[in-house]
Amino acid sequence: MDESMTNQQQIPVQGNQQPIYMQGMPMQGYGQPVYQQMPIQNYEPPFQYPQGEELQRVVKEGRKHFSKLGLSFFFGTLIIFAVQLGIAALVQWLFPEVVENGDLSLIVSMVPMYVIGMPLMMFLISRVPAENIPKKKMSAGKAVIAAMMCYSIMYCSNLIGTGITLVLGILKGSAVNNEIQNIATSTGTGVRILFMVICAPIFEELIFRKLLVDRAVRYGEGTAVVLSGLMFGLFHGNISQFIYATTIGMFLAFIYVKTGNIKYTIILHMIVNFIGGVLGVWILEWAGYTDMLTDPAAIEANLGRAVAGLLVMLAYVFCLIGIVIAGFVLLIVFRKKFKVYRGKIALPKGKRFTTVICNLGIILFCVFWIGRIIQLVFV
Repeated sequence: MDESMTNQQQIPVQGNQQPIYMQGMPMQGYGQPVYQQMPIQNYEPPFQYPQGEELQRVVKEGRKHFSKLGLSFFFGTLIIFAVQLGIAALVQWLFPEVVENGDLSLIVSMVPMYVIGMPLMMFLISRVPAENIPKKKMSAGKAVIAAMMCYSIMYCSNLIGTGITLVLGILKGSAVNNEIQNIATSTGTGVRILFMVICAPIFEELIFRKLLVDRAVRYGEGTAVVLSGLMFGLFHGNISQFIYATTIGMFLAFIYVKTGNIKYTIILHMIVNFIGGVLGVWILEWAGYTDMLTDPAAIEANLGRAVAGLLVMLAYVFCLIGIVIAGFVLLIVFRKKFKVYRGKIALPKGKRFTTVICNLGIILFCVFWIGRIIQLVFV
């Protein structure tokens, strides 16, 4: 070996392999120095977060960016409320009988939001600079696994939200208002499918995954995932939905940052909403249980259908329990796959919360929706 190679040592090899040169620091040994071996080609300098004036500049620009993003969501929220309340008041004044019909009342409330309010919110958000997330395909097998995980997360976190709601109801002395339950039990199947299974997943995924994540991911995948889940949960505006909407929002945001394809999260969202908000209620209606709750005499008249409905409901419940258990097990098995990476702009741990959350826009959005949640608790 050439004497000029003072910091390298040739490693003996066997067969037809080529010699590998290693580099390292000298250690004490017998005779000639022995080197602590480390492959040259694998060496990567440790990552350095910005410091000093550079860190201050990055934090200042980050707060400005997230404030602009938060303000677009805040003003979009105000537009949605203004459109919904304004049109609902006008319809009630012109056609007061509409309020008494559950389907028509929901249509009057939802159509202005999806036709006017949310498109305007999307326009405001689109004005904030975004990053392009590369698209990757998800196999059918992975999609099935993701669906089971997603439903398991929703079911378990919904139990927590329901428990909190019950405790608050006991402390309050009356039941806490649950808007999603009211919608599910007071509207027809077709209307529920239209708004809960089609409109809500499409618009919510475009706003809280596609538009939001694209504008937060430059500060890291973890930042985008957490912010997406938090703002999605708050946007539901009630305590019973906040917990599971937040956890599902984070899971769907993770799927999106890894695939860059919004159609996967829309489909998963549709599946969860269909199972949780449509299928179970439809089985109860088909079996006639909703009529029997108001008219006990109907039980004898529809005993055969009631028994059949009970068997179908039991099969439905056992299937859901199986999906929940399978999803929970899969979450444990694949837990090491849930890795998030730094973005183009990296912030040290002590600066992430203050940069992302402690700015005017995000604070206004959070305060508005937290106030809304508290209001509904005590109504």
